[in-house]
Amino acid sequence: MSAKTGFRFLEHTADIYIAAYGKNLAEAFENAAVAMFEVMTETAKVNPQIEDYVEVKAEDEYALLYSWLEALLVKSEINEMLYSRFEISELTRTAEGFTLKAKICGEKFNPKKHPQKVGVKAVTYHQMEIIKKPDETTVKFILDI
Repeated sequence: MSAKTGFRFLEHTADIYIAAYGKNLAEAFENAAVAMFEVMTETAKVNPQIEDYVEVKAEDEYALLYSWLEALLVKSEINEMLYSRFEISELTRTAEGFTLKAKICGEKFNPKKHPQKVGVKAVTYHQMEIIKKPDETTVKFILDI
């Protein structure tokens, strides 16, 4: 793992396989979001000037990871935005499952500024893993491209 990026790309024959890391589940989810947008463009070139908010709920942590990334992907497509900064303010267990609330920052897609890499069609549950250790959490997931 690179301490600078918080994620790495794993080998996969057809899609994009990612392992994202963090001190806890929230940080791993934030790094998963950065990794997903890094698949699409160079996130270092995305100015976090426009703030937006995301809230997702799910029955378990796997569904929460899926819902989080899917919500970001949908918001990006609908609003023609790219995001580069993700700040999860709440990740809690409720009687119904889990709730995640986050501030996301980015800017409108500009083809002259933002190099296009690969389009992400969807997030998948295939080979999804959440590995928790005392000082590190890893989430692994595959993006359909």
